[in-house]
Formats: sequence, structure tokens, C-alpha cells
Amino acid sequence: MISHPSRHCAVELQALPSRIGQVRRIVSAQLRYWHLDSLIERASLGVTELLTNVHRHARPDKTCTVRLELLLDRLTVSVHDHDPQLPVVGDADSLAESLATCGRGLAMIAALSESWGARPDGDCGKVVWFTLPAADDAFGEPVSQPILVDVRPPEPAPVPESEPALVEVVVTSSPAPARSAVPG
Repeated sequence: MISHPSRHCAVELQALPSRIGQVRRIVSAQLRYWHLDSLIERASLGVTELLTNVHRHARPDKTCTVRLELLLDRLTVSVHDHDPQLPVVGDADSLAESLATCGRGLAMIAALSESWGARPDGDCGKVVWFTLPAADDAFGEPVSQPILVDVRPPEPAPVPESEPALVEVVVTSSPAPARSAVPG
């Protein structure tokens, strides 16, 4: 018998550098809302690495979805993209010997998470995910204030027409919808 409902949050975006910071803020706000403050740093770092991989390697486009799922005592963070090529972890010895400045992202994911993996997603695409153990108090009462998230780009930076102006945020199984009033 499951005594606590699962909680979900999904964000669809173009994995561009300007969007990655926004998703980090969304992840942080959502984890604070779920009373998982202790997971914010690792989850934000992990999602940054996965989105950077989409930005650098995904073909044909950079569209992806970041999902957070809290189920019982485990937080799963996943990134779904449209590139069927599964990621490959670099050889730790050759990375260390070569002083490589890239290729360490999945090794970092493995080090910061409880578990991680990648799997094909449909005919064209994949999911790369990692899990973190959640605190026992994660299913306590939600905070009294709704999540405040600003998903608009900063005012001075114009948004190219090919880039969506907003990031879609979907939260399910939460008592109050996410709203934004905080800049940046």
C-alpha cells in the first residue's frame, strides 16, 4: 500500500545556455516546495550536466523535457530529448591523464547520485535519468506560499524568433499551482 502520492514536475524547453539557468531555478523552487532543500545542490548540478549534454550533442534539435518525480523516498530527475544516440561515459583514466575539460558530466552524475541510467524513448529519442534519496519529511505539509518562478528571459536580452518565449511548467499532485512574481 502506498501511503503517499507521487509528485511530478515537468518543464519543456530548448536546451540553450539561457534556458539552463531558468531550469535550475525551477528545480530549486520545486524541491523547496517539496521540503527537499538538502537535494537542491545535487539535483541542480545533475540537471545542468544533463541539459548541457543535450545542448552539445542532441540532434536534430535541442527540444527536451526535464521531469522531477518524487515517489516515496526517491527523487528521480530525468531529461527526455529527441536524439536516439545513448550517452557514453568517458574512461576515467584517460580523462584524468589527458586533463580533459569535457566528458566528465556522466561520471559526475554517477558520483552525485544514488543511481543513474539512459534508455531509448520511443522510435527517436532517449531518457537520461538519475535518482537521489529523499528525506523522510518530504511528504509533510506543503509550504503555505506557492512556488515563485520567473521563466521569462531577462529584460535586456531579446528573444530570437526561433526560440520559445516561455518555458512550459507542469506540476501535478500539488495543492497550489506554480506562479511567478520573482525576477531572474
